[in-house]
Amino acid sequence: MLNSANAGAFIAGTSATKSPVNLTNSIGRDLHQSADEGRRMEVCLIYATYGRPETLSQTYEMVRQQTIRPASVIVSCVRESDAGALVDQAEVQVVIGPKGSCRQRNLALAAIPANTDVIVFFDDDFVPHPLWIETVLGVFAARPEVGAVTGNLLADGIKGPGLSVEEAFTRIEAPPESHTNWVAEPFSPYGCNMAFRRTMIGQATFDERLVLYGWLEDRDFGAALTSRGGRCVKVGTALGVHMGVKGGRSSGVQLGYSQVVNPVYLNRKGTMRTALVVRHIFGNVASNLVRTLRPEPFIDRAGRLRGNILGFLDLARGRVTPEKAATL
Repeated sequence: MLNSANAGAFIAGTSATKSPVNLTNSIGRDLHQSADEGRRMEVCLIYATYGRPETLSQTYEMVRQQTIRPASVIVSCVRESDAGALVDQAEVQVVIGPKGSCRQRNLALAAIPANTDVIVFFDDDFVPHPLWIETVLGVFAARPEVGAVTGNLLADGIKGPGLSVEEAFTRIEAPPESHTNWVAEPFSPYGCNMAFRRTMIGQATFDERLVLYGWLEDRDFGAALTSRGGRCVKVGTALGVHMGVKGGRSSGVQLGYSQVVNPVYLNRKGTMRTALVVRHIFGNVASNLVRTLRPEPFIDRAGRLRGNILGFLDLARGRVTPEKAATL
């Protein structure tokens, strides 16, 4: 079990500090080197995807435009057809296994090449700026204490009806609306776009008790890294757009249950402090309760609220079983 006292400020919900930073030199290609033998860092890009082959095929086009492309790509899916057009790409390895974000991420972690230095996770509906990988490698090269980097979203469709791939590409091509020359820390990794220094994560895996969509699995994984002394940062110049595609996700009831039970489970593990647990749970429950009266057409508020209630009932019985969400 992790010691929550040492697991990093973001576990407690401490506000991240934004510091201006000059990344002009830190993203130079000559700095993208591994500590051993002066070779350039090797990147393995991982997708855990299910039921969205067209979306993955479209967003992967921006990976092909990266100024530094990943040395290897792993698509972890339930059926080969989930990989879409990536099945035919020579650099892509497709691995098949059970459904679930954490299970699929772990299956991919077990398959990464031995010479990998940096592991990048993209959601299938994330569109990275062409400089995303180059920028992140520069941060890892310039700051050896950093173990995890998450990028800066120009837009996040998960907060609304979602964005089309055309809208996402337009946002990427347009200049940022605000200053981006900063690094925020501590900052929990955000699952749609995050990168890890392999030597710092060691043999760590995602907690497979966080089933289906893996609610808060990114925070849990980042806290495990922080407990080992790694720093988790958000980089303003690592730009991207999260489309927030609605298909292929958990049902409203399942997500609502996870919104209540998963934070308590992480608290018992020591990867999420009590104050943050309370804010997470009651913030989500309040939103579901209020908006059930006039729900958004793209969110099952009634289902989420029902899942919230089921979660509270289980907690009242002393049952902290995040895996139950898969049975609802």
